[in-house]
Amino acid sequence: MKVIAFYLPQFHEIPENDRWWGQGFTEWTNTRRSKPLFPGHYQPREPLGDNYYSLLDPNTQEWQARLAAEYGVDAFCYYHYWFNGERLLERPFETMLESGRPDFPFCLSWANEPWSRAWNGRRRDIIAPQSYGGEAEWDRHFEYLARAFRDPRYVRVEGKPLFIIYRPSHFRQCAEMVEHWRRLASKDGFEGLYLLHVLNTFERRVVNGFDGVIELEPTYTISHGMPIGWKVRRYARAIARVLTQRSPRLERRFLDRVDYDQVWQRILARDPTRNRVRTYLGAFPDWDNSPRRQDRGTVFENSSPSSFQNYVRSQLKRSDNGREDDLLFVNAWNEWAEGAYLEPDKKHAYGYLEALRLARGAPPAVSAQSSTPPG
Repeated sequence: MKVIAFYLPQFHEIPENDRWWGQGFTEWTNTRRSKPLFPGHYQPREPLGDNYYSLLDPNTQEWQARLAAEYGVDAFCYYHYWFNGERLLERPFETMLESGRPDFPFCLSWANEPWSRAWNGRRRDIIAPQSYGGEAEWDRHFEYLARAFRDPRYVRVEGKPLFIIYRPSHFRQCAEMVEHWRRLASKDGFEGLYLLHVLNTFERRVVNGFDGVIELEPTYTISHGMPIGWKVRRYARAIARVLTQRSPRLERRFLDRVDYDQVWQRILARDPTRNRVRTYLGAFPDWDNSPRRQDRGTVFENSSPSSFQNYVRSQLKRSDNGREDDLLFVNAWNEWAEGAYLEPDKKHAYGYLEALRLARGAPPAVSAQSSTPPG
């Protein structure tokens, strides 16, 4: 059993974000300017020791890898952004790939959706459109990916490089593309490809052509796995937000506040088998995307390291089918502006990391000294 944590690379400046969101924008920008929206609301989320790191500092990635290994994360799954040949936020990954450091397993998940101004409510304002091209473009994309697949650190399942696609239904020819990639992989000497797609807000059904699916939590469950009455109330709040968008004071009443335990109970009650389709389960320490969406956000309440520990232990038991290559996907290592992170913060310190370590059956960490943040 391996635990893989999704990894967001948006902790460094790029010219595109400077142009779209303002000079110096990184993921920390939304995180730092967040404010509490109701009494007891835990915002802003602050990293332990004010470690507002840059992923362009190689010491940061070394620190993250040491921390992950010490507390029970087996690999990072880097989000990969490819827009018809144009790459975004690629520098931390490429530095890691070229330098060979840190010596820590990794894989890639293609976040294949358009970039829009959804963070501030302007979802139709597309700032980086997603297009896919034909076989010539698929060849170019695979050639780029194959550099990573050849790395000895790259995660393999059944001897095949693991690759994840976030929204297969966004691409009409996705089945043709992945079959084309499988042929290219065999031609390049790989044993094949192990392809998974994500079940999330946008993807509810299994898409043909993949080896399995990943339940990305909590977005999959709150979008598709809650009781009808709960969904009706949520949709009513969403409609109300649209109708009252010109009145911020009124709009605040419709912030989604969700009970952490209630969602986990729905997750654990679901049959982990899916009509013989290989299903990889998910886990999440917390969720609060109000730093991105402000009053339109979704805020989970009552999360804690001890609850997370119990739920992860349950997920590990549910997903353990005796196979050595089984995987549990945690959302996420460092999604600070969505409140989904394992990295230490000022409120819980190493609490969520320690919870993961204990859930995996390891003794408490003797010391976090070996994982001191850079600087």
